[in-house]
Amino acid sequence: MKVSIPTENGVLAAEYSKQAAPDQQYKGHPIMSFPIEITAVPAETQTLAFAFYDHDAIPVGGFTWIHWIAANLPAETTTIPANASQTGVVPMVQGNNSTAGKYTGETDLKVTQHYVGPYPPNKDHEYTFTLYALDTTLPLKPGYWLNNFYKVSAGHILATAETTVIGKK
Repeated sequence: MKVSIPTENGVLAAEYSKQAAPDQQYKGHPIMSFPIEITAVPAETQTLAFAFYDHDAIPVGGFTWIHWIAANLPAETTTIPANASQTGVVPMVQGNNSTAGKYTGETDLKVTQHYVGPYPPNKDHEYTFTLYALDTTLPLKPGYWLNNFYKVSAGHILATAETTVIGKK
């Protein structure tokens, strides 16, 4: 299985990150999700899931920052177009990102249960996108937490694919 995200010399395009124009942000967050290409999904796959996160946030905030998680995408999905997080053009159950935690006080679901793009405060960060092929539909509802995904997906992951992009300070 393979996954790819278009970049400009390894860097996530401005419209999907901190440098997004004001009309591409909501409450100070870049919210237009990037396009994704998926290939070579195992034939026995029933659904797909993914997580987009920032381990470089650990020295800044003390934990890995989750930018976008989703599950139960149709197995035949090969393209997730830009802004799919907000438009719903691809069926998926979106979970909570790190803005949903009690430390931010954010409650707007347009922010907490959708894509929020890279906004590195201290230096360029590496962001990891992990795609999962699953042999089942997971019992997850909108606003699930990443730890719940790990629990219910245990024993159901057929394959994974990963890619890394840079988010500019």
